[in-house]
Amino acid sequence: MDFIDQLRSLATRIMNTKDMIQTEEATKNAMVMPFIQALGYNVFDPLEVTPELITDVGTKKGEKIDYAILKDGKPIILFECKKCGGDLNINHASQLFRYFHVTEARFGILTNGIVYRFFTDIEQPNKMDEKPFLEFNILDFKEQDIEELKKFAKSVFDIEIILTTANDLKYTRSIQNVLSDLMVNPSEDFVRLVSADLLAGKRFTPAIKDQFTQITKRAFRQLIGDRINERLKVAMTPESNSAIDAPVIQPTIEHDTPQVITSPEETEGFHMIRAVLRDVVSPRRIKMRDAQSYCAILLDDNNRKPICRLRFNNTEKLILGLFNGKDEERTPLAGIDEIYSHAEKLKATVLSYIQQNETQKTE
Repeated sequence: MDFIDQLRSLATRIMNTKDMIQTEEATKNAMVMPFIQALGYNVFDPLEVTPELITDVGTKKGEKIDYAILKDGKPIILFECKKCGGDLNINHASQLFRYFHVTEARFGILTNGIVYRFFTDIEQPNKMDEKPFLEFNILDFKEQDIEELKKFAKSVFDIEIILTTANDLKYTRSIQNVLSDLMVNPSEDFVRLVSADLLAGKRFTPAIKDQFTQITKRAFRQLIGDRINERLKVAMTPESNSAIDAPVIQPTIEHDTPQVITSPEETEGFHMIRAVLRDVVSPRRIKMRDAQSYCAILLDDNNRKPICRLRFNNTEKLILGLFNGKDEERTPLAGIDEIYSHAEKLKATVLSYIQQNETQKTE
């Protein structure tokens, strides 16, 4: 089984059992150990993965780090575990800080079984940074996350290679977070910057500020939508000797009645959801069936497998219907781009259908 398939299988199991896991010990056994094993380390070999490694620190005696991955008898990666759903605030990682300082390990991982935060010593040698250079969510990961995580696998582990990319990765993700915030809530300074040439010396009055803030948000949304559409067109273009001559296959959108008209907002939302779910299922399996009151997004074009409903008929009040089993939870959206903030729930719904299929096949 490929690395990504192992992670998807683990993600499905965690999604189905996380509500039953109430303690740190259960989290380690059901979530963290399988994660370490997926990286290729033998969790049953204490010479490779040592649970509760003791390294006395100053006057503190007998303290234990939850797991240490060893190479040639020396720790290379330390794990500090919290219970499933537990807070991963850096203030709760005091043991990880101390052990990082006194061992030869260059990487510390703080986890609650779902989110894994990777730390090293970019800012100051032999002192663990307060901010992680990588964060991995087993229930919400992207292709790029997998590529970074693979570097920690036993078969390819190389400290120098990871450290070389860790610095750029840390700052890249920080900038991504800033841009993400600006996309949803552009600051006044940012709006001034992007509108300066357009205003041609006009005063930046409160009215102009409000107008261009909305325009900036809309421009961000449309830019992202265009990029998604381009990627989906490439993904759905059949192989050809000439990429220029290859016809572009547009996604099929079913209509329940001839009177139904699919709006640009619904099409944009459909493409966003396909992009969100591409890490867990082929985009070709995500279908849209438009009706008069809503657009249903379905897995395998099956009404019994609803992923969500786009209730966008009133464009001033966008509503996303999320599914938990047969129940629909209607959630207001400030803008179409807020679909991305519900990625975890959308993926969980699809993973539950996939799990059901696998269970049915084994029965």
